[in-house]
Amino acid sequence: MSDERPLRSAYELAMDRLRQKDRDEGIEESEPLDEAQKERISELRREAKAKLAEMEILHRKDLAEVASDPEKLREREEKYRIDRARVESRLENALAKARRRG
Repeated sequence: MSDERPLRSAYELAMDRLRQKDRDEGIEESEPLDEAQKERISELRREAKAKLAEMEILHRKDLAEVASDPEKLREREEKYRIDRARVESRLENALAKARRRG
């Protein structure tokens, strides 16, 4: 009555449960990315990181200019938050598109 299967680690068991949960929820397991996809994803992330860094620098400069006006300060903070979310959203969309191509 010995079981021929080797013992599995807690990590392997947890990953199996997660894969099963994904299958139950209809989430397909993705194919491994090829080198072109990996390079495109890396490029997209670098571009977004640079854009966000540029926005941060300009935002800090902008805040220094309106530091004495609380209303303008709030407006600039809100605009920055929206612009940052837009860049992040575009990045996520571009990453999803890059992952689908294959």
